[in-house]
This record gives sequence, structure tokens and C-alpha cells, in this order.
Amino acid sequence: MTQQGVRWTADQVLALAPDTASRKAGSKLGSAGPWSEAGSSGEGTVWGLCKGSGSKPYQTVIDIADASGPAYKCSCPSRKFPCKHALGLLLLWAEGDGAVPPGSPPDWAEQWIKGRRQRAEEKRAGGVSGSDSGSGDPEAARRRAERRAVRVTAGATELEQRLADLLRGGLAGAEQAGYGPWEETAARMVDAQAPGLAARVRDLGAIPASGPGWPVRLLEECALLYLLDQGWLGRERLPDGLAATVRSRVGLPASADSPPVRDRWLVLAQYDTADTKLTTRRIWLYGADSHRTALLLSYGAAGRAPELALPVGLALEAEVAAYPGAGQLRAALGEQFAPPAPTATRPPGVTTTEATARYGEALRDDPWLDSVPVTLERVIPTPDEGSWQLADADADTALPLTPAARARPGLWRLVALSGGAPVKVFGECGHRGFTPLTAWPEGEGEAVQLC
Repeated sequence: MTQQGVRWTADQVLALAPDTASRKAGSKLGSAGPWSEAGSSGEGTVWGLCKGSGSKPYQTVIDIADASGPAYKCSCPSRKFPCKHALGLLLLWAEGDGAVPPGSPPDWAEQWIKGRRQRAEEKRAGGVSGSDSGSGDPEAARRRAERRAVRVTAGATELEQRLADLLRGGLAGAEQAGYGPWEETAARMVDAQAPGLAARVRDLGAIPASGPGWPVRLLEECALLYLLDQGWLGRERLPDGLAATVRSRVGLPASADSPPVRDRWLVLAQYDTADTKLTTRRIWLYGADSHRTALLLSYGAAGRAPELALPVGLALEAEVAAYPGAGQLRAALGEQFAPPAPTATRPPGVTTTEATARYGEALRDDPWLDSVPVTLERVIPTPDEGSWQLADADADTALPLTPAARARPGLWRLVALSGGAPVKVFGECGHRGFTPLTAWPEGEGEAVQLC
């Protein structure tokens, strides 16, 4: 149940925007002017009519208590989720100044909410009752898995030979040959139903054009790819956890089959990455009681935001089940027992030295890991010869920021939040440096999203 006194911040609302244009347009609608008949209920519903260019106002309704984050319905023609009207209404509600008073929803809002929650209940009931029969024919599934394993093995064997030919001919030949051979090899890995291998091959193709020092980087990535290739070919000899990690890195699907962990999960960060075909949303959670960090992944077709959305700084009581694999943090969000609500809980932090040690330890379980989630305690953003680093306020150590982090506007939000004083920062620590995602000022203060 959403209490009427519990409000999100404007930053938490704007973090839901699918793009910068929606964020700006939604901000303009976050005042009472264009809205009429706005209201909210203790069941977690917000609704209102927004004046548009036509004769009829747009009907906008939001289910804040939805298990996978806010759900939206608007009569406008926009295909963005949430649209600017939903963002504007949430901003108006977040102000808490009486512009969205408590009340009973109108019929058009009530019908949508009831229908949505009824479908959710039916889906939940169907998932429980059909769990045994939903897997289909086990024998057919086993045969499909065997056929795919044979194809992946053929692709891995071919990749092994291609990497050997590259090193035998010398790395200089990779620069002269261009991107074509890499794309051809990647296509062969796709044919072999090994998308993880294909993605890594494509990454190799971009390294010769990445600037000074590329031969060293190419050799490093070739070694990691060869290690993954050999891991697949020798998977029967690997420990179960590492074998599951290899299957995941190669690109084979898996289910979150571990026992679910019920906890009060703090939403640490949420950010999207996109390519021409897919938008991937990463949401980091921290369990207040279990002290576990979990990663939720959600996907959307190109140009569309993924459905799962959990604003940073909120906490939700829910079950989370981990995916298989040694050192893997990916999890699936299960049953939610209460809607997300603001919290003063913060994750415990470590020093910069401890952060790098955590990454090193994680590599023993997953050698292909780019980074690990880490919360740094009492660090100060500091310029460093044209770059930036997070300096430990209580020791003579620091972590450099990744090139991507230095290019984001979030760096300046972090610098402004710090003002030269120590802050707590959550982010991803890896071999390229540290990427800050969320920060908290010392003492009391709300989470500030940096990504």
C-alpha cells in the first residue's frame, strides 16, 4: 500500500524517462497549469487530465504499486513509456503541495487499474499452477540442448583455429585486414548459436582502430576469448559453478533457479545501454538484511525503453532469485510484497584499496568480468592531470574514473555534490577504472543519480 505521505523526489521521477527529450518535455508538464481532476489513492494510483493540442484532454493514469515498477496508461499518441504526460503527472504528485489530492479514481482510471491487477493475479496463479507443465516435453528440450551444444562446439573449434591463425600471422595483419574478417567470424558464431562468442569477436574487430597501444589490448582480449573458447571445449572438467559461468558467457540461456531471497532491496542504480537492435537496462539492488548485491536485466526493442523501472533511492520488499554461475550477480525479480518506497538506508562502503581487491577476487570466479559493483566510503572527486579520480579521504590512494565516466554530465553532478568534501559513491569498479552511478552526501541526504 502506498501511503499518501510518501513521495518520490523529482530525480527519482525523471530517472524513469526513456530519453532526454522526454525528460525535458515531462519537466514542463510538472506544474498544475495543464492539469485538471488530478488525484491519487492509497492503493498506489495517480491520475489526471492533461490539456493538449486537441479539444479533449489526455487521460493519464499511473500504477505506482506495480510489481515491476510504475505502469502507465495515457490516451496520447506517444509510443514512449512513460510519455511526457505520465512524467509530468508524477512530478506534480511528487511535489506534495496538494495539486494531486487523495480521492477515488474516476471510472476510466479504475477500469484500467482493475484490469491490470486482475491480469497480474491470473499470471501469478498460472505461473504457480503451471510450473510443472510449463516446461513442455523434457526429452525434447534435452535433445534441443544437445543439438545446440554440438553447434556451439563446432563454432568454438573454428574460432580456436582462427585465433591461432591470427597469432601465427602476427597482430599487424589485423590492422591491415580491417573489420571484414572479424564480422565474418562473428557471423559464423551466430550461425553456431553462440551469441556471446559473436559479441566478443565483434569487439576484437574494433580494437585495431582504438588508438595507441592497440596491439597490447588486442592480445589481451584474444587471450580472454581463447580462454572462454577453451572453457567451453573443456566444460566437462570444470567445477559446476565455473561451467555455468562459461555457458552464460558463451550465450546459452539459463533460468534463475536458486531459492529466492526475501529482503528489503535498496535500488542503488539504474541505467540503459543501447545498440541498433536492443536497449538493455541494468538495475543494481542491495539487500538490507542479506547484504547481497543483485543485478536485474531488462530489455526493450530498439527505440523503446524496457518495461522494468525502479527509481534510484527507493526500496522494495521482494523476493530475488539468482542465476547460476560462479560469482554471477544477475538475478530475477520475483514476488513483491510492497510497492517501492523512499528509504534512508545506505549500503556500507569500502576503501579504494578494498574495492580493487574485490575486483581481483571476483576474477578468480569469472575471468571475463569487466567490473564489480562497489560502494566507496568517503571519497573525493579530484582532477588528475587532465583526468579525474576518486581519492580516498582517509588514505593516500585513489581510483581513476573510466573514460566513459569522464565524458558524462554525471561527473559534474558528483563534483557539485561533493564540493571538496567526502561523499559515498556506488558504481562499477574494473580494469578500466571506476564508473560512478549514484552518490550520497555525508550525513543526511537523498541519493543522487549520476548515470
